[in-house]
Amino acid sequence: MTICVPTPLLPGHVPDLTYIESAVDALAPYLHPEMLVVLESTTYPGTTEEIIQPRVEVRGLRVGVDVFIGFAPERIDPGATSSPGLTVHSVPKLVAGATPACLIHVQALYASIVDRLVPVSSLRTAEMAKLVENSFRMVNIAFVNEVALMCDRLGIDVWEVIDAAATKPYGFLPHYPGPGLGGHCIPVDPYYLVWKLKTLNMPSRFIELAGEINRAMPAHVVSKVATALEARGLTVRGSRILVLGVTYKRDVADVRESPSLDILGLLAGRGAVVAYHDPYVPVLDVPVQAPGTIDIHGAPITLHRSDLLEGLASSDCVVLATDHTSYDWDVVVRTARLIIDTRNALRHVGAPAVPNDGTRAAIVKL
Repeated sequence: MTICVPTPLLPGHVPDLTYIESAVDALAPYLHPEMLVVLESTTYPGTTEEIIQPRVEVRGLRVGVDVFIGFAPERIDPGATSSPGLTVHSVPKLVAGATPACLIHVQALYASIVDRLVPVSSLRTAEMAKLVENSFRMVNIAFVNEVALMCDRLGIDVWEVIDAAATKPYGFLPHYPGPGLGGHCIPVDPYYLVWKLKTLNMPSRFIELAGEINRAMPAHVVSKVATALEARGLTVRGSRILVLGVTYKRDVADVRESPSLDILGLLAGRGAVVAYHDPYVPVLDVPVQAPGTIDIHGAPITLHRSDLLEGLASSDCVVLATDHTSYDWDVVVRTARLIIDTRNALRHVGAPAVPNDGTRAAIVKL
């Protein structure tokens, strides 16, 4: 039996383990000798031992003798275009057991599913490894987002900078900026580690600073919108603004933690007439945010997906927030007037920078 349930955050970045607890409690009446229970949900080190194991042992079953417990974090990258060639079978699987006997059973289960197993010495090691994977991603994205802010202030093209740095054959792993950080993993999971360390009176300043930088990116996008509109004699208030792509990454239907929601909310809070288009999202609830806020949300507004061509043609500004592969960028550039490109998706289209000749959109990079 595998348990793979959400591990969200409560207000204040506090772990919410109710899904794990409920799953184990629902499973408890069906526990029997020789049963294997494996947790796959991302969580802080100690969860399997502290939450699952006691709920099993209270039923009189001995872990490692009667029943077997393990941890094997999921490593799925949603979206067909995210990691070409990688499948559930080909991605190495971390596995750990509460005892050596437990580990043997965990390995036997996953050996029939994945091509390569990576056994580690303890449950906590596997739990920590998963958090390190996601924290690495979060921190590096925050770094490159801050580099984007630096380059914007210095008048330098951040995308050219990264491409140039990436030619170094060692010691540099390119990451790319964007409108913020989204999804159910990267913006959330590192705070499980932060919370756990706080219980031990240890700060996690690097992770928390990374979170602050990433959460500030939607406001930066809105400031780029405002500046670009002002250059055309317009203000955010009253302008028609279309957000192109609202899922947290390309070619998925998931809007959880998507920075597009904050961008729409901030624009609506400043009086813009907001709309969106996304091939994967027909209806969207957007919490309106007051100007200058990041985490404080007002009452939500419900938006219905706009017609793409009509939305592009009628908008004063288009924010390219998610670069779905189904979009025809040539059509987008020919139809829109002004585009804020947060993904460098238009780098090969050849449209002019502001100002333009009126036949193709003016493009402003992040």
